Amino acid sequence: MAEEAILGYLEKNEEISDSGKFAEEKGISHDEIVNVIKSLNGFRLVDAEDIKRERWGLTKEGDKYAGAGSPEVQLFLAIPPEGITREELQKKLDPSIFKIGCQQAIKNKWIEMGKSQVSRKVQHVDDRVRDLLMQIQNGEAVNAEDVDDLKRRKLITPLIWKGYSVKKGPKYAPKRKKVATDLTRENLLRGDWRELEFKEYNFLAKGQPTEGGCLHPLLKVRRQMQMIFLQMGFEEMPTNNFVESSFWNFDALFQPQQHPARDSHDTFFLKEPSTTNKLPEDYVERVKGVHESGGYGSRGYGYVWKREEANKNLLRTHTTAVSSRMLYALAQDFAPKKYYSIDRVFRNEAVDRTHLAEFHQIEGLICDRGLTLGHLIGVLQDFFSRLGMSKLKFKPAYNPYTEPSMEIFSYHEGLEKWVEIGNSGMFRPEMLLPMGLPQDVQVIAWGLSLERPTMILYGIDNIRDLFGHKVDLGLIKRNPLCRIGL
Repeated sequence: MAEEAILGYLEKNEEISDSGKFAEEKGISHDEIVNVIKSLNGFRLVDAEDIKRERWGLTKEGDKYAGAGSPEVQLFLAIPPEGITREELQKKLDPSIFKIGCQQAIKNKWIEMGKSQVSRKVQHVDDRVRDLLMQIQNGEAVNAEDVDDLKRRKLITPLIWKGYSVKKGPKYAPKRKKVATDLTRENLLRGDWRELEFKEYNFLAKGQPTEGGCLHPLLKVRRQMQMIFLQMGFEEMPTNNFVESSFWNFDALFQPQQHPARDSHDTFFLKEPSTTNKLPEDYVERVKGVHESGGYGSRGYGYVWKREEANKNLLRTHTTAVSSRMLYALAQDFAPKKYYSIDRVFRNEAVDRTHLAEFHQIEGLICDRGLTLGHLIGVLQDFFSRLGMSKLKFKPAYNPYTEPSMEIFSYHEGLEKWVEIGNSGMFRPEMLLPMGLPQDVQVIAWGLSLERPTMILYGIDNIRDLFGHKVDLGLIKRNPLCRIGL
């Protein structure tokens, strides 16, 4: 019916200037008219142009005041000529009406608020706000100053009406010809295929979306990282302990107990179980000694080491806690090893574009005789070049458990700046020798987050778009297959 009305009208007229008025004249729903116009426009039977009209409508609050009156007038009328106590007035009105009404009535100089008494300053007021809201509700014009005032009070909101103006298109016909979408056996047998008009094939139309699982970018890059480590001859460390003791997480790494990183504002400590009672006692005593008075060429930190601090349980802040356990076990029967791990760690820190409270850490270490800083730099360049990240810089840094230490930077093409992607260094003798490792053994190690390289490789500049509860799941389906140079 709507299609016949539109095409029939255009057969005798040049244009439908307003689809809304046309729908009203023909007694047809405007939504139905709009749907038909879009269809006809798609087949080029008509040419349609958008029409937009803006007007103001009442918000839910504005609609309420249009019926019951503005809060300031409701409050004014609730005050008797002789005045009323503040408490009594509050009982007579809704809390929101009382609060807004007081503000506006005082601003209009209608009332006087004493310490205990509220009284009128005028005897009669006009409800101009309600009158303006009624005008807008009835579609009448209101001056710009009054509109701004109502908009500021969030009593009105813009409403946009959308419609079309319509003219004949290049393929106009008084009646749409039905086009065939398929050539059937019957068409061929009857011979009517010669007269059939076929619908044009749309090569740009998208096919039916495929149903199937999609890998998250983090999982793709994680797998690539694992393959790189395995190709370089590394073994994976067990990382299924999210809960760790402060001893393995901090003390075994020669990190002093007064270090700021061990404060509760940087670390998630457990309430239950709050402490551990399973630590190797002979090793604990050696760690205590090196912290308090040094040894192995070190002066130590010169403080009283407390066992109760070492016993505290926490969510591990780095996977180096796993490395300390593995190195201690390796010291009992030493052989050169290459270890790696990729798993979650937890930091009690503010969330921003580049930091999360929960993220993934990648760690690699090599334990052997005769290792130097040159070996570490060479291994890092080899490792990151396999990731396709050849632009590297190294900066001297400080870590309690490595000396020398280096921060690793890579150039981010999207951000057009150098971004810190990891930390590295050679483990200190004060950490290694108490474990029982031979004196001529060195350990080079590095750590980085999984999220930073993924952001660089996928051109993502906000870590919250990649990992966490705010991630758009569509990203997982849309992201391209990440090919990392191996």
